[in-house]
Amino acid sequence: MTIKTVGVVGAGQMGTGIAHVFTLANYDVRLFDVSDTALQKAPATIAKNMDRQVRRELISEEERAAALGRLKLLESVEGFSEVDLVVEAASENEEIKKKIFASLCPIVKPEAILTSNTSSISITRLAAATDRPERFMGLHFMNPVPVMQLVELIRGIATDEPTFTAVRDVVDALGKTTATAEDFPAFIVNRILLPMINEAVYTLYEGVGSVSSIDTAMRLGANHPMGPLQLADFIGLDICLAIMNVLHDGLADTKYRPCPLLVKYVEAGWLGRKSGRGFYDYRGEGDPVPTR
Repeated sequence: MTIKTVGVVGAGQMGTGIAHVFTLANYDVRLFDVSDTALQKAPATIAKNMDRQVRRELISEEERAAALGRLKLLESVEGFSEVDLVVEAASENEEIKKKIFASLCPIVKPEAILTSNTSSISITRLAAATDRPERFMGLHFMNPVPVMQLVELIRGIATDEPTFTAVRDVVDALGKTTATAEDFPAFIVNRILLPMINEAVYTLYEGVGSVSSIDTAMRLGANHPMGPLQLADFIGLDICLAIMNVLHDGLADTKYRPCPLLVKYVEAGWLGRKSGRGFYDYRGEGDPVPTR
């Protein structure tokens, strides 16, 4: 099928980034979020990020204006009746995602493809909760979406070949690169990345090094663009913990046990950049200050 209109569920950091790249690739985008506040903020966020691309001469002012004109905010999911492809980008919570798809299935047209931007949850289980498991798959964008070039494609056990091909062609049209992953907990990127972050938290927890020492060591010793604890703050410590729990529960291996210090930070509400504190404190005027 030809995909022209894309529905995005979720107007958080991932959802707005996904809407951003689709509008720039000439797709009409319908954006919905249960939070009207988040939804109303989305156009300004997208416009600001596109302004940055204009300044860097990655896109023209005309392309920016045309892309923003392709974005439409929806007051309810009823507006998804016209979309050809749905990208769910809500919280990393399986029950929330299943409820979203349950509400969408009676509304979207029978031939529409459903995808989830989940970073760790079983695509097969999510698909089984819909009326079209053969037209369901994982479409995992990296954060920040306008900058990161990779998109993971994950088939569920029932995903058919036309669906996979159609979604892969869409990602090609976005100008991004695909990596195909099997439907195992956390797929490829987070299967490797999150245990590394979790081990960095254990290194802090056990007193092997301070926050700044650990991040400096990995930036300069392993040539990483940012340290693992800084990256955890950027991702969100609640997301890191959720992914580690999926790995631990899904693979039943103690090497994926979430570090107790990571659990403690999440319990305290210290979730990273988005909450103002995580492994660094972002509330001051200057550079973020390590919290340990």
